[in-house]
Amino acid sequence: MVIDKSMSIVDVVQKYPKTVEVFRSYGMGCLGCAAARFENIEQGATAHGIDVEALIADLNKATSEGCGGGCCNCGS
Repeated sequence: MVIDKSMSIVDVVQKYPKTVEVFRSYGMGCLGCAAARFENIEQGATAHGIDVEALIADLNKATSEGCGGGCCNCGS
């Protein structure tokens, strides 16, 4: 597991750009809002009524798929 619920939303998105689509699919499309800069994943998910464990699982799945072009330094 690369991503956990205590991590900053902004840090995750910056390090793993493919996670943007996962956040959006869960209704967390406001990744650029002020709250996203200060909230961790658990806080953001809870505020949106989202299953934190399911979100974390899908975020980690996205990171394990690689980016296809090395854009996030994942080595793929």
